[in-house]
Amino acid sequence: MHEFSIAMNIIEIAEAEAEKAKASAINELILDIGTMSGIEFYALDTALEMAVKNTMLEKAAITVNKIQARAKCTGCNAEFDIDNVYDPCPKCNSLYHELLCGKELQIKSLVVDVPD
Repeated sequence: MHEFSIAMNIIEIAEAEAEKAKASAINELILDIGTMSGIEFYALDTALEMAVKNTMLEKAAITVNKIQARAKCTGCNAEFDIDNVYDPCPKCNSLYHELLCGKELQIKSLVVDVPD
């Protein structure tokens, strides 16, 4: 389950950023994850639940925004939602397209407590 190592990396990055801000706690974490990022969403949720224990994220609200993958056909320039890399263009049936979004895995925002 590589989602656990991803969860640990997310926690490390979030804590490092919170420490830069001299924060005492992280209250909220928002992630943007694409549907073609290779992440199993349920597995990541489970991994994060376990991994945040005894960290600055233990009491944080964690939100995962699923970013639907979109592609642009190289033949007819149509843009369309895509679930699989082999999905054909719905307009011309071409299998050649470029992925516009949907592979991202990023921390979108952190809300932290900074002592006075």
